[in-house]
Amino acid sequence: MRLLLISNSTNAGEEYLEYPMGNIKEYLGRQKIRALFIPWAGVTVTWDDYEKKVRQRFNQVGHEIVSIHHFDDPAKAVSNAEAIVVGGGNTFRLTFLLHHYGLVPLIRERVMAGTPYLGWSAGANVACPTICTTNDMPIVQPASFEVFNLVKFQINPHYLDASPGGHAGETREMRIAEFVEINRDAYVVGLREGTMLLIENGSVKLIGSRKMRIFKYGSEPAELGPDDDASFLL
Repeated sequence: MRLLLISNSTNAGEEYLEYPMGNIKEYLGRQKIRALFIPWAGVTVTWDDYEKKVRQRFNQVGHEIVSIHHFDDPAKAVSNAEAIVVGGGNTFRLTFLLHHYGLVPLIRERVMAGTPYLGWSAGANVACPTICTTNDMPIVQPASFEVFNLVKFQINPHYLDASPGGHAGETREMRIAEFVEINRDAYVVGLREGTMLLIENGSVKLIGSRKMRIFKYGSEPAELGPDDDASFLL
């Protein structure tokens, strides 16, 4: 199983997918791949426009994508995919459509069998057992919060340490503390922007200049960097 799970698509002041493109190129390899793109997290962008935006970036590193919305049979498209790429947006909308088309078990099966999986933001969320640590509003109600369960831990993408000035509500850390209070066996990875997780050969590697924050019931949050052993998450 090979996964590249990216916190965010774009860092402040950068072009779309600029910071992870070198990692995406290395992950997919030198031989040209025609990946299946799932744009369903997109809400305020058309799927055609979303596909075009992602295709332009992938073409620059020698790869191609085609969006699942062009196929009459989405399950067949998944079955034939050389790689699966899931874009960011609203995680609830993405999950709603994954369940609507019955693709959750099929994508899990394909990825567990070796099809490379790459996702950012919402696309990283759905690699987890559930979407319960997303930052998004539930603008639709999916059939279930359960998703691909490719990893045993939860991810909180775009993880922020600070609370905005003048904000009197809960911090991100407080929200995650609520989750682990109820889900006491789960680890949650606070994945800061500009970072990603490469999972292959039974290992978890953090890529990026910032550490990830690990949450577990009964323990103080821990900071792990690229050189730290995170195999316990698997």
